[in-house]
Amino acid sequence: MGVIKKEKQGAYTILVIENPPLNVMSQAVLRELDEVLNELKTDEETICVIITGAGDRAFMAGADIKEFPELIGKKGIKSQFMESHSVLNKLDDFPKPVIAVLNGLTFGGGCELALACDLRIAEDHVQIGLPEIKLGLFPGGGGTQRLPRAVGEARAKEMMFTGEPVDAVKAKAIGLVNEVVPKGEGLQYGVKLASRISRYSLPALSRIKRSVNEGLGVSLKEGLEHEAGLFEEVFQTEDIKEGVQAFIEKRKPEFTHR
Repeated sequence: MGVIKKEKQGAYTILVIENPPLNVMSQAVLRELDEVLNELKTDEETICVIITGAGDRAFMAGADIKEFPELIGKKGIKSQFMESHSVLNKLDDFPKPVIAVLNGLTFGGGCELALACDLRIAEDHVQIGLPEIKLGLFPGGGGTQRLPRAVGEARAKEMMFTGEPVDAVKAKAIGLVNEVVPKGEGLQYGVKLASRISRYSLPALSRIKRSVNEGLGVSLKEGLEHEAGLFEEVFQTEDIKEGVQAFIEKRKPEFTHR
């Protein structure tokens, strides 16, 4: 049995990480996530993706520490870490909106996985943190890069220097999550959000994501030029014809995602 359960529901697909007891990020999880992202990228029926953890104890409680001893003292292992980065980068660059539903402990690699998603919904019992410093480590799955971009440099450094988690309410206050919902209602909220997003044109959604993600790494002037190029592209789609025509005819558009 695999460690990621895939459930398609209309225009969105739910991915559930099932790696008991705490859904840690093992090599098997990364391998299967890579495979399922490849599948969903070309799945024309899936417009939006939801990622969550099985049970109510953990979204993902970090990396599999049992895999660490064999790395201690070894040199030339950067390439191994870059393999993990490549999977999370694939998620970050995935051409469809991705929603993380945090339904329990979201530590270490779990926090880094959530940061690679576009939107984050947290149930009110959730704790989110990067505790690697307590093991003599530091976040090595993108945490030092993505967290500052999400919450700012000083707040990110504080979380990583101390290793202390934040609760769901504080996570929302600092911009780490989009919404906080009662325990057990995260997936329901995520599904509602995914359903709403999936009604819109995928060519436009994917270009929003590209424009934001790629624009953050360049100057404002370069970002604006990049946006203009993507805006030109979207004017060549079938969906813009339908969207404009529907507006003129005062009806709801029926997008074909082309």
